Amino acid sequence: MTKIVEMNCETGVETVRDMTDEEETAHATMLTAHNEQVAAEQAEADAKAAAKASGDAKLKELGLTDEEIAAR
Repeated sequence: MTKIVEMNCETGVETVRDMTDEEETAHATMLTAHNEQVAAEQAEADAKAAAKASGDAKLKELGLTDEEIAAR
């Protein structure tokens, strides 16, 4: 079971307890959503990198130098 730490700011008392079933479910849902978001962002970054590499390769085929390609 996952633990939760609760801190009473007025008294400074720290309480450690197990998550409830509802908290476990909410935590799992948030973790899944986070992982999906990270994967989507990585896929987008990979697609942009692939498109850039493809575009750069086509520009090289047209005879542009690396400096000309970088200047665009």
